[in-house]
Amino acid sequence: MTNTAAGRVKPPDVPGLQGRAGDIFQLLRDGQARTRAELALTTGLARSTVASRIDALIGSGLVGPAGEASSSGGRPPSRFAFYPGARVVLAVDVGATHAVVAVTDLAAGILAERRLEQEVADGPETVLDRIIALGLELLPEAGRGLGDLAGMGIGLPGPVEHDTGRPVKPPIMPGWDGFNVVEYVQRSLPVPVLVDNDVNIMALGERTAYWPEHDNFLFIKVATGVGAGIISSGQLQRGANGTAGDLGHVRVPRGDSVLCRCGNYGCLEALASGPAVARQLQEQGLDAATGADVLRLVRAGSPQAVQALRQAGRDVGDVLAIVVNLLNPSMIVIGGSVGEAGEHLVAGTREVVYRRSLPLATAHLRIGISMAGPRAAILGASQMVTQHVLSPDVIEAGLAGSAVAG
Repeated sequence: MTNTAAGRVKPPDVPGLQGRAGDIFQLLRDGQARTRAELALTTGLARSTVASRIDALIGSGLVGPAGEASSSGGRPPSRFAFYPGARVVLAVDVGATHAVVAVTDLAAGILAERRLEQEVADGPETVLDRIIALGLELLPEAGRGLGDLAGMGIGLPGPVEHDTGRPVKPPIMPGWDGFNVVEYVQRSLPVPVLVDNDVNIMALGERTAYWPEHDNFLFIKVATGVGAGIISSGQLQRGANGTAGDLGHVRVPRGDSVLCRCGNYGCLEALASGPAVARQLQEQGLDAATGADVLRLVRAGSPQAVQALRQAGRDVGDVLAIVVNLLNPSMIVIGGSVGEAGEHLVAGTREVVYRRSLPLATAHLRIGISMAGPRAAILGASQMVTQHVLSPDVIEAGLAGSAVAG
């Protein structure tokens, strides 16, 4: 199944454009077909320079013919466009009790996908071996081979030092702390491997696929835990140690007596996560142990469950009201297994954010439910890889290597 909404990439600002093939390629990443003359006019480069760069990109397979433009006399000029099917990406979403592996094209269109039930607590070697094996099974299902693989993107349910791909003291991932995920995967798959926190890649996937016009964007995941992916001025913000967006351990005033698994009292996660809301309903005599149970009770019309989820939304809103004043996003999307199905939770969040944040900060603010749903992380893992392998410098290095090999 192909996700046609994904992969809408805005071209870079023309004033900073250089004359390399890798830079010209960035203009074509939006999928719009252009002629050599149009590219020359847009970039201010000589037509001969543009023609040679386009020829190099065609040789790489990243750009292909896209019909002819209308002619004002003589032979119609040819148009060229980005060809997302030139290479493929393995995109991986690792959760606490599952993993999803997908093969995507370079525009995050999903070509093959499978879910694997497993425990992240089984340890990095066991989990990664299963993921690699599944990826190698999926490539032929997508009609592709190992030689077509551009890279692999992995989202993990814990803090990650993005530059090295190593998890950093992840609370639900025993044995993963400091593990060299990139080196381990590359023993079997000699391609670029990028690793990040799952909420960061969910933010990247959701925003790129559905909200590319919002450069200041927050993705809030409400599930077993609570976290945020922050995109500011179009760039994903990871912080100094990869822990930016850890909203789950921000204190909520009404939770002074509630102990969190981190050892502190009053954390948002201890009040508003799926298991936390389930515990509150258990105390009222309802049959609830997980976030899925909470949503089941809400769908069944339980007033206690509706009220509990609405209050969880208010608690999220208490924290987000501060974040909105600090970061001034134009779009907040709430997702995760509880968030994306919890209209009452989102309603509670809106109620507090719009009341407690500064009017100027909320004047153009939208708060909505994830449109990518459970595929947000897969789309983001794919985008994380393509942002790297399709960057001007990497494209240029690949073309130079091909020329030397030739």
